[in-house]
Amino acid sequence: MQKILGHHSILTTVRYTHLTDQTKHHAIDRINGLMEGFAIDWGTVK
Repeated sequence: MQKILGHHSILTTVRYTHLTDQTKHHAIDRINGLMEGFAIDWGTVK
């Protein structure tokens, strides 16, 4: 993640990727909503 974001220090990466409890739950809800659009059967995405 550090290289992708172009940060020289891991501390900078940690600062920008820190999630509060509220934003963490919001992110989980968004990810779950996106994943509902996929049908997964025996490890194969359909």
